[in-house]
Amino acid sequence: MFGNILRLGRTASSAYESDEDDADDDDDYDDDYFIARSYGSRPRLEQWFPPHKEPQPEGLELMRGGEFGRVTNHFKAKKGIRNISRAFLDRSSRQTGPEREELAGDLIPNSNGAAVASHASNLYVGQFSKDSSFYYTCNQDFRLHLYDMTAPPSNYGQQRRGVKRHVTSAWDTNDRDHETTLKVLKVIEGRQGYWTITDSHLSPDNERIIYSSITPTVYMASTLDSSSVQTPIRFADQSRRRDRGGFGIWSCRFSTDGNEVIAGGSGHIFVYNLPAERKTVEIVAHSSDVNSCCWADSASGNVLVSASDDTFLKVWDRRSLGASWKPSGVLVGHTEGITNVSAKGDGRYIISNGKDQALRLWDLRKMRSSEEFDRLPKRSYGAPGYDYRHARYPKPRRSAHPNDCSVMTYRGHAVLRTLIRCNFSPAETTGSKYIYSGSADGRIHIWSLDGRIVEVLDRSETLPMSFRSSGPELQSRSRSAYTVVCVRDVSWSSTEPVMMSVGWEGSPTGGSIVARHEWKGLSKMSYSLEDWTEKQRAEGASSRIPER
Repeated sequence: MFGNILRLGRTASSAYESDEDDADDDDDYDDDYFIARSYGSRPRLEQWFPPHKEPQPEGLELMRGGEFGRVTNHFKAKKGIRNISRAFLDRSSRQTGPEREELAGDLIPNSNGAAVASHASNLYVGQFSKDSSFYYTCNQDFRLHLYDMTAPPSNYGQQRRGVKRHVTSAWDTNDRDHETTLKVLKVIEGRQGYWTITDSHLSPDNERIIYSSITPTVYMASTLDSSSVQTPIRFADQSRRRDRGGFGIWSCRFSTDGNEVIAGGSGHIFVYNLPAERKTVEIVAHSSDVNSCCWADSASGNVLVSASDDTFLKVWDRRSLGASWKPSGVLVGHTEGITNVSAKGDGRYIISNGKDQALRLWDLRKMRSSEEFDRLPKRSYGAPGYDYRHARYPKPRRSAHPNDCSVMTYRGHAVLRTLIRCNFSPAETTGSKYIYSGSADGRIHIWSLDGRIVEVLDRSETLPMSFRSSGPELQSRSRSAYTVVCVRDVSWSSTEPVMMSVGWEGSPTGGSIVARHEWKGLSKMSYSLEDWTEKQRAEGASSRIPER
């Protein structure tokens, strides 16, 4: 039963480029060199376009119109409840328990958190599995760690750490540069690629994991046993296959049924059929790197989305690719390259993070047609000479592309230094009514759909691993000029109001800390979340009983 799970006392370009093009691609590696260069200083975060402080009309229309889906708690939407006992009777007469969304829809993680794992090299991915029973990370040393999130955390005991490894040094087979209070299920030694693991993704059944590097090959490994066998998924043609060079994969995702993999890299996107062991889609999609790609909906898998450094997102319908290799539509709005795209899963709404310091919400029904896109002037609207890795965004010429077709824009975070990721809040508990992102300013930003920032979590205030994330926060410390944290990835649990974030600590030698952030009420009560929700219901009902 859901209440038993959510116990409040729980502590727990082209694909085959010339040598000159390959040299240009080196500029896209968001490496530690740039972090080290700015070590000891914070990013220069000029707010050229400040975040919204008031709800925006477009956002309110989205929330109230009904097309986005349910964004308000059923209980709060009900009117005319007069009897407290009636609320309890309604609950007891239900055939099934209350929906997760009804229980946790308004609970937002609001603590700065505590460290639960540390690594000597930079982590590029940190995500929950779909059911949040697993959490996994991948790092620059080509290791992947899988953690059991159903097990209670262990007490922290500092261990003797090995010499910090770098990507060019030998493997530390004892994993001594990794500390954690989480239960480790498996450590996967990835195949050595180029520079770093760029992306990874867990299959829907949690039995397999894929990961990519800046090479044409994605690898797939088992999560169930100690086997070291890894299956290569090759995206280069046999005649042109090169393990290093050629092109690299920046993004990879399993399909909902786990039978296909979408991948994006040097201007291309691919779909690979795992049972058939062959590529079924290969598209020259963009004029620059595809930094991120995803499936637009979780049902059919027919619609693909690619996001590129050419500033555009393109939408591809596999059912029409035989007739034309043009996109079904193009999402125009960013003025700089796009670092990440994430889908709500309903085939309509997606979000993207841009190097123009804007997070944009899109409705695929409002995209520009391929014909409209072809008629647009082929010019850049970005800032001349801007390099996002230098941790400074110069004053832009425009706030958006003149043909912007995005629904909403969210600001306040810093998309600098690395390919910062963004996501919708989980549909299971919140109805996807929040949007959140990491940030190079060391904070996690959470927005309401209406455009307002509703919560900011500060990783410079994260507690050491010897503390519990559920414990009281310490008195606020001053933000040291030498506390440089870059939050690259954040993941929100689908079962409880908990986030996990990956923060680069910013030292010249690299290093990352995973932190757990809770809704502060999660462990302060001795009863279940169901009981807490019922208490709120009763209090709400009581407040509406007229005085006699």
